Amino acid sequence: MFVDIAGIHLKAGKGGDGAVSFHREKYVAAGGPDGGDGGRGGNIIFKVDDNLSTLADFRYKRKYAAEDGQNGGASRCTGKSAKDLVISVPRGTLVRDKETGRIIADISDDEPIVIAKGGNGGWGNMHFSSATRQVPRFANDGMRGEELDVTLELKLLADVGLIGFPNVGKSTLVSVVSQAKPKIANYHFTTLTPVLGVVSMGEGSSFVMADIPGLIEGAGEGAGLGHEFLRHVERCRLLLHVIDVSGSEGRDPIEDFDKINKELAVFSSELKDRPQIVVGNKCDLIEDEDIEKLREYFENKGLKFFPIMAAIAEGTKPLIDYVAATLATLPPIKRYEADFVPEPIVTAKKNNRSFKIAVRGGVYYVEDAEWLIDVMNKVDPDDYESLQYFERTLRSEGIIKALEKQGIVEGDTVNIYDVEFDYVP
Repeated sequence: MFVDIAGIHLKAGKGGDGAVSFHREKYVAAGGPDGGDGGRGGNIIFKVDDNLSTLADFRYKRKYAAEDGQNGGASRCTGKSAKDLVISVPRGTLVRDKETGRIIADISDDEPIVIAKGGNGGWGNMHFSSATRQVPRFANDGMRGEELDVTLELKLLADVGLIGFPNVGKSTLVSVVSQAKPKIANYHFTTLTPVLGVVSMGEGSSFVMADIPGLIEGAGEGAGLGHEFLRHVERCRLLLHVIDVSGSEGRDPIEDFDKINKELAVFSSELKDRPQIVVGNKCDLIEDEDIEKLREYFENKGLKFFPIMAAIAEGTKPLIDYVAATLATLPPIKRYEADFVPEPIVTAKKNNRSFKIAVRGGVYYVEDAEWLIDVMNKVDPDDYESLQYFERTLRSEGIIKALEKQGIVEGDTVNIYDVEFDYVP
């Protein structure tokens, strides 16, 4: 089954929590804090696997989560960092943010790409000791890993794309000029999946040709399987527009040509201007003078026309030689640049930490500050130094100052994610 689009959920690993520990050893008084740091959470990495040709595996598994880092330990032991989760995809897969549709990465090269970063491990309490705080009873929790919904979209990497109506001979052509063996028969929509074939031009020289399933009128707007097939044309550097010059299907070849180009323009303005070569197949079924009329028609449009008989490979060598020479003058296969910048887990002006103050019913609410949840999770309300650490965080991040601007006075209630306390200046 050929699948070229899939939606999945990614969750990178959380960093391990820092440890709260104190050195205990015989004859050693006041050993001090020795809690170790947490390990890093696992990243989610995408890499190319040339043994894959579809995204079918992602129809059955849609959630991918990397492992969390281990927590820190006593004696300054750092927790073990988690293994990265590596996901294999076909070459030419685009990773898009599901919500915005923006491109996160184009998985077309051999270099693995990190799509979701794991969280850093939290600091152990050994980092929080000072001359005035010698017994810190708190540590940092590990940071959460990035979590996002993405859409995977496969766009074949091919130099040349064969386009045209069904049953015009595209599959036959790719089978005689390459080692590809697509299913061929005399009925509509024989080719239901794109087929790649490598055309060898001698030692060290070759190009990839894609047999794109036949298009129909309205394909550019999604009729039939239009969008599913047209997306595979987008990367092609050169298009071979195959027409049935004999009209054996009861269609006019020139009308076919115009209709397909209209669908390309509807789907993408870039495709409309992509270089094309017109290939007139089944030339054995019409007279030579009719072939010359077609040649004149297309050459007047500035297009090169090659009459062939694909079934017996007649006329295919001059065509392939010309294709190879044309490709040498064209830019390389299109690569898509990432245009998506994931929002960090915490965002704001200062230290990437934002917040909002709202006053309702005499209570001062600190909102839109998810980063504070991580801070509050590591606060021990029964430990004075831990509470001091929390207060210093509120002051250093500007929350106390913002509350004062809103008119808070001693004794007023502050609510931070359902945790309430009285304000004391």
